[in-house]
Amino acid sequence: MKLYNTLTRTVQEFAPQDGSTVRFYSCGPTVYDHAHIGNLRAYIVADTLHRTLQAAGYGVRRVMNYTDIDDKTVKRSQQKYPNDEPMAALKKLTAEYIKIFLDDMRHIGNRVDNIIFMAATDNIEPMQKMIADLHKKGFAYLADDGVYFSIDAYKKSGKKYGQLLTLTAENTSEARIQNDEYDKESAHDFALWKAQKPGEPTWPFTLDGRDLTGRPGWHIECSAMGRKGLGQPFDLHTGGVDNIFPHHENEIAQSTADEQDPILAHFFAHNEHLLVDGKKMAKSANNFYTLADIVQKGYDPLAFRLLILQSHYRSQAQFSLANLEAAQNRLQSLRAMADLQFQVKGVEPWLNTDPSLSSMQNALFEDLNTPLALGNLNNLVTLAEERLISTDELELFQKMLQTLDQLLGLGLADRQDISQEQKHLITKREQTRTDKAWGKADELRKQLANQGLGIRDTNNGPIWYRLREK
Repeated sequence: MKLYNTLTRTVQEFAPQDGSTVRFYSCGPTVYDHAHIGNLRAYIVADTLHRTLQAAGYGVRRVMNYTDIDDKTVKRSQQKYPNDEPMAALKKLTAEYIKIFLDDMRHIGNRVDNIIFMAATDNIEPMQKMIADLHKKGFAYLADDGVYFSIDAYKKSGKKYGQLLTLTAENTSEARIQNDEYDKESAHDFALWKAQKPGEPTWPFTLDGRDLTGRPGWHIECSAMGRKGLGQPFDLHTGGVDNIFPHHENEIAQSTADEQDPILAHFFAHNEHLLVDGKKMAKSANNFYTLADIVQKGYDPLAFRLLILQSHYRSQAQFSLANLEAAQNRLQSLRAMADLQFQVKGVEPWLNTDPSLSSMQNALFEDLNTPLALGNLNNLVTLAEERLISTDELELFQKMLQTLDQLLGLGLADRQDISQEQKHLITKREQTRTDKAWGKADELRKQLANQGLGIRDTNNGPIWYRLREK
């Protein structure tokens, strides 16, 4: 299997260090609000990569974090629950959005039962230990408002700050940055731990004899949880391109400063932005959609998944309602093909799934080429429009649908058959056509349409399909 590695800026052969199990860290959500669909792209990519690794024969141990303590979660919890004690307000807010996030994940076809979720607030002690070790070895220093990581000390130790991108003296600053927001103009010493502020949730912490009751900075959270859940170095780290700098670069620095091996993860895989009107989707720009927004407009969450899979993860993808409509129509075609499992007849065998499945899987093994993988299904979908499944091929067809679901997560194998009453109407309509009672046949077609079923008349007999599903 091949994968683009941000560390080397090349597509490389990928294999886990132990040859059997991939230790895989996915940057997870900051749970202060709904994830927008630009965020969801990263989770669909990570889920598809997880599926592909398993198809390649590897076991996968995957960790994903919840950032449930940072500037945004603190601020929103104060706004939403101003009368609650700070820790209670934080827990109430983040529990609400963790549930919403998991619901969104399931709706877009992502598996959640094979992920080890770790919340930052459950892992304060490992963070404090890392910070204490960094301070003891000279990579962290105390300031009036907390503890900071020294990029200068890290570089002077012989390690490289700028593994994932090129950083120069011009974009490296000696200043400190206290907030948890992205600062992409220059590299700063960054907060590992923040001293207590009024109205914020806090944890006790003493360092060098000083009371530092407060809370962690953002970057240290992922480092501590990745190390705890996977060990270090691990095999694979994923996230959006926004995460490259400063977050992942800072993760590497603080995780490897006191280690002989400067490697945090052997592979970093980053997906590109989802654009709307040619611009990056972002809450700060107020040009975003949530999953609830597009569902309210009548679109299936799995149509959004398909829209994402139609673009290569390393290419920017353009979101529009027109593109989503096209993806919805393509999903309907795939579902119509899947519903042939309920329309078996003694017809000539025609199904040859091996070339389609093999070429699709090979495309995924080549740097997760999902557009090519989907393209390799087109011929099969076209053939299915005019054919019923032969009795001898039913088991093969159902296994094909299961394989498609394992790879792409589109829910094609889990379809439900129509009712016996609807099947009776289809049979009755076919008899009226044989009798050339065209008016009655049209009435029955309309009756089926009112029940959400369309009919294609073919040389093999009528093929039913579901009209637009939500």
